[in-house]
Amino acid sequence: MSAQQMTAQLKSEARLTRPDDIYQVLIDAHRDLTPEQSQAFNSRLVLLLANHIGDDEVIAESVEAARKGL
Repeated sequence: MSAQQMTAQLKSEARLTRPDDIYQVLIDAHRDLTPEQSQAFNSRLVLLLANHIGDDEVIAESVEAARKGL
């Protein structure tokens, strides 16, 4: 199997076991932050998660999917 065939695809179906709890964790993380701190937090979180994913194509596909809704 080639490296290209092993590339993962974006999984956009619901996969969280407790999505409401995760949503609350994300909301709580912004509590008492200035708008600038909130933006910095989001940037750091995105980069940490992108690094965890570790697949350039999946990350690019995710960015494209997220922009479609704006």
